[in-house]
Amino acid sequence: METMRIVFMGTPDFAVATLDALVSNGHSVVGVITAPDKPAGRGRSLQESAVKMYAMKQNLKVLQPTNLKSESFLDELKKLKANLQIVVAFRMLPKAVWSMPDYGTFNLHASLLPNYRGAAPINWAIINGETVTGVTTFFIDDKIDTGAIILQEKTTIAIEDTAGTLHDKLMNLGADLVLKTVSQIQKNTLKTTQQQEKVTLQIAPKLEKETCRINWELSAVGVYNHIRGLSPHPGAWALWNYGGETVILKIYSSETESVTHNLKVGSVMVDKKRLKVAVKDGFVVPIELQLQGKRRMFMHEMLNGIQLDKIGDMV
Repeated sequence: METMRIVFMGTPDFAVATLDALVSNGHSVVGVITAPDKPAGRGRSLQESAVKMYAMKQNLKVLQPTNLKSESFLDELKKLKANLQIVVAFRMLPKAVWSMPDYGTFNLHASLLPNYRGAAPINWAIINGETVTGVTTFFIDDKIDTGAIILQEKTTIAIEDTAGTLHDKLMNLGADLVLKTVSQIQKNTLKTTQQQEKVTLQIAPKLEKETCRINWELSAVGVYNHIRGLSPHPGAWALWNYGGETVILKIYSSETESVTHNLKVGSVMVDKKRLKVAVKDGFVVPIELQLQGKRRMFMHEMLNGIQLDKIGDMV
């Protein structure tokens, strides 16, 4: 059984779990490719990626290219003499990179491909009300998330799951799947499946600011899914009339009430220290939220600090 010389590519926390699994299970990680340090915070000090911080603690060789096509980077990558590359939450790779190792380059994606190709599969699965999702390993080709599938693992999405809790479930499930994938490559027992191009595929594009705005024309469950699918980051938001001004209100968690009413969609009422927003089939009741310029807090805390006679409707 041939020893794998692995180059790992990734940037955020989601990728760290897989890198840790590889290291902890004795795999030879000969190099780690991650994003360049970026200015962050009020002081704009350079911040290292989660993957870099982990790799440095493990004394792994780290490369942080700004250009994946540059000759200098490609030369450095060749010198690592990797025979397998593993990608988790990184960038799109040029062919010169993904075709370099003998055993190819495979990616871990946080969905059951071919559904939810794209940058935000965890968020969109919840926003769309899915009850099942999973993780997929697949060989990278010249398109985005379209390569031959190696392995998949399913998991349920609970009604109370948020993007944050599902992120952690899939992060750990994915790390285990990567280990199984590497084992199959080592043992030469690999069998791949070409992705089937269905007539209608769910997609997972990058989350833009306007995507995160709450549409009060949705059903109560639709708004509830939208909120939890964006919690804790980047956060669902709405425009709210308060004190004669229009302010941004972020909502991180909510409940729903299924009742018949004659109120206009977006109307706001206060009932038993709860702010309720009317939708077509009931109410959405925010639980944890953040008023523009204020800290994140629970509903009862916010109501204690605002004037009830200044409360208006959602825009």
